[in-house]
Amino acid sequence: MSAMTTSERSNTTTQPTPPSRKRNSLAKGKLPKWAIPAIAGGSIILGAAGSTLTGFHVASFAIYSAVIFLIAASVATTVVEGKRRGKNATWTYLIYASFILALIPLASVLYTVLEKGLPGMNMHFLFSSMNGVTGAVDNQTVENGTPVLGGAYHALMGTLLITLWATVISVPVGMLTAIYLVEYGKNGPLARAITFFVDVMTGIPSIVAGLFAAAFFGLILGPNSRMGIVAAVALSVLMIPTVVRSTEEMLKIVPNELREASYALGVRRWRTILKVVIPTAISGIASGVTLAIARVIGETAPILVTAGIASNINLNVFANWMSTLPTFIYYQIMTPTSPTNVDPSIQRAWAAALLLILMVMALNLAARLIAKLFAPKKGR
Repeated sequence: MSAMTTSERSNTTTQPTPPSRKRNSLAKGKLPKWAIPAIAGGSIILGAAGSTLTGFHVASFAIYSAVIFLIAASVATTVVEGKRRGKNATWTYLIYASFILALIPLASVLYTVLEKGLPGMNMHFLFSSMNGVTGAVDNQTVENGTPVLGGAYHALMGTLLITLWATVISVPVGMLTAIYLVEYGKNGPLARAITFFVDVMTGIPSIVAGLFAAAFFGLILGPNSRMGIVAAVALSVLMIPTVVRSTEEMLKIVPNELREASYALGVRRWRTILKVVIPTAISGIASGVTLAIARVIGETAPILVTAGIASNINLNVFANWMSTLPTFIYYQIMTPTSPTNVDPSIQRAWAAALLLILMVMALNLAARLIAKLFAPKKGR
C-alpha cells in the first residue's frame, strides 16, 4: 500500500464544524397569531355566560368580557413571552379598553338620538313652527294616527341668528384681546390682569352669564328686555374666553423670525400683525372660533332668562322673545303641548335634539376643513 502524500493528507483532513448558533432570546417563546383572537372569542363566550347569571345586560356582558380578556391575555403573554412583554401587553390592552370605554357613551347617545329622532325628522318639522299647535291638535293626532304637526323652524332660525350675533360680538373682542396679550402686553401688569379675568370668565356658569345680560339690559331697557340680542350678549360672555385662549395660543406659535424679518424691512408692528402674524395663524384661529360657536350653540339656561320661549317665527333679534333649539327641547319635555298625550311633544324634542347634534357635528367638520384650507402651504 503506497503511502499517502502530504497534499492528500491535507485534503482528507476533517474541516472544523462551525459552532451552532444560539437561538435569539428575543424571538423565543412568541404567541401564535391566532392566540389573541382565540382568547377574545373565549372571553366573549364566558362574558355572555357570566352575564346571564344575573340577567343578561349589554353593560355587564361588556364588562365581564373585557375583564376576562384582560386577565387571560396578560397571563398567556406572560407565561409564553416573559414577564416584560406580559406587562407591556397588560398596559396595551388597558389603553384599548379605556378607548373603547370612552366611545361607549358617545355611541349610546348617537344611537338613542338617531333611533328616537329620525321618525320626527321630516320637511314639515324643519319648515313649520309651533304657532297654532295646541293640546287638542296633539290629541287628535294620537287618536287618528296622523303625522305629528308642529315643527322647530322658529327655534332653528333663533339658534342661527342668536349664535351669529354672539359670534359677531365675540370674535373681534377675543381676537383683539389675544393680539394685545401676545404682541403688546409682553406679560405686563395689564396683560396679567387680563389673563386672570379671562381665566375667571372661563369657569363662569352659563346661567350666571345669562343673569348678567338680563340684569344689564333690564336696567337699560326696562321690563321689555327679553330679546335675541340680549341672549347673544350672554353667549358672547361665554365665547370670548374661548376665543381669547385659542387665538393667543395660535399667535404664540408663530415664529419670531417672521416678525423680525418684517421689522427689518421697515414694516410697522400693526402691519406686521395684520399681514404676517394673523395670516400665519389664521388656520388655528378659525378652528378655535368654530369650536367656540359649537360650545355655546347648545346652551339652554342663558337663553331662558334672556330671550324666553316663543312658539311663533321671529327673525328680529332686537324685538320680542325668541326660541332656540335647546329651549325648544326643554319646553317640549317639561311642558308637553298635551299633558294627556305626551308622545307628539317627545317626538318633537328628540327630532330637535338630532338636529342640534347634526349642527354641532357640521361645525366641528367645518373647523377641520377651515384649518386645512387656511393652513400655511408647506415648501418643497
